[in-house]
Amino acid sequence: MKKIHILILQAFIRPFIVTFCIVMFVLLMLFLFKYIDDLIGKGLEWHVILELIGYQCAVQLSMALPLSMLLSSIMTFGNLGESYELVAIKAAGVSLRKAMAPLFILVGIFAGSSFLFSDYTLPVVNLKMGSLLWDVTKKKADFLIKPGIFNSSIPNYSIRAKNKSKDGKELYNLTIYNQTNGSSGSNVLMADTGYMYNSRDQNYLILKLINGVQYQDSRKQNATNYDPRQQFTRFYFRETETKFDMSAFDMKRTDENLFKGHHQMMNLRQLKLKSDTTQMQIDSIALANAAELKSHVLFTSPYYNTGAMQRAKIKDTTDIISYIPLENRRSVINSAISSLQMFRDATFIRGSTYKELVDKDIKYDVEWHRKFTLAVSCLLLFAIGAPLGAIVRKGGLGAPVVMSIIFFLIYHIISTVAEKSAKDGAITPFWGMWMAIIVLAPLAAFLTYKSTTDSTLFDSAQYKLKAERAWEWVKSKFGGKKLRA
Repeated sequence: MKKIHILILQAFIRPFIVTFCIVMFVLLMLFLFKYIDDLIGKGLEWHVILELIGYQCAVQLSMALPLSMLLSSIMTFGNLGESYELVAIKAAGVSLRKAMAPLFILVGIFAGSSFLFSDYTLPVVNLKMGSLLWDVTKKKADFLIKPGIFNSSIPNYSIRAKNKSKDGKELYNLTIYNQTNGSSGSNVLMADTGYMYNSRDQNYLILKLINGVQYQDSRKQNATNYDPRQQFTRFYFRETETKFDMSAFDMKRTDENLFKGHHQMMNLRQLKLKSDTTQMQIDSIALANAAELKSHVLFTSPYYNTGAMQRAKIKDTTDIISYIPLENRRSVINSAISSLQMFRDATFIRGSTYKELVDKDIKYDVEWHRKFTLAVSCLLLFAIGAPLGAIVRKGGLGAPVVMSIIFFLIYHIISTVAEKSAKDGAITPFWGMWMAIIVLAPLAAFLTYKSTTDSTLFDSAQYKLKAERAWEWVKSKFGGKKLRA
């Protein structure tokens, strides 16, 4: 018995590691393709990119682990069935359920670990990755001069070069507009050649200019008197240097505390606390609306709380204005319209706040259920893949990959559509997050039953034989009547 268990564990662990690495690589490539424009050309250091990739690997674990669990289970039992090792195990008196027992324990350990990971580690990873990705996307691209195009990435400067060398360090026919004084044409510098290099501390870009002229408007700001001798200054030079501050191109790290309020950066306890707080705010808004509405209800209504006031004795309530003196009707009507407008404006403001709080509460509930669905999805997809591989009896990367992609797409589509419906308020967060598991659980039970009873579920010869029998029955049932007719 122990040898059989060791055999099945070894047959499962190897495909699981391989498929997990492949799936993680594919998901990581999708992430890089999505943010390729934000990563290329910004001079990011290698450790920043590696840090971002490491965080993304941890985030993609929620999708990579169930998919690799499904694929590896189909491959494992498909290989065992194709090589008739499952037949030998059953011939030795060991049922498929008993042979799969150690794998269920192993998958249960994976599921428990994934739950702990999603509750304790994933919120921290989301926080660090969210702040780092925000800083990376907001970082300016490296200073790059394109021939014939003005570059304004350096604050208060606009630089244009007609041409440049192959290495990009030597520029020709330069034009530089200095806009530090607020005017784009008050300080213009032109040079035949320019050489770029960084300072020793890498904080400044130094541009060495050869053979040029600088045109500068030397008038004082807000000058009232016109002086033609101080209107314009022109400097010719053979060689000069201009220094540009490059601090605007440095990646500034944002305080992570600014992102802690997001629902993906919280654990179960924090989500529960936030949900309770949000629910209290929702209830307070509803009570405030009810109290204000109550103060505007007609005193003749049975829902009006009279308190110490006495209800007016009015026989006909259809024309209440007739009971008001003629000289006071205009002021009463204006007062009623003003009260109605005030109530409408206050209700509109509270309504937008109420909707925002309800959306937050739904997101908190959805994220709370997500902590559990990751672990349960691993168990579910293993319960689908293992019996399916034993029934199909096809190993390798052919049929198992196709079947695993089909079943995972079904699971992913159902879960995505249901989650979106839950966030839109069409269904509750519980049904939105557990819909895919509830729908596919009967399929897992059916496949498990078929595999334990040695059913040939995907045997085409069996279905062909059943179709021939059905056709013979139809001919015997209805064929004689047609002949007699």
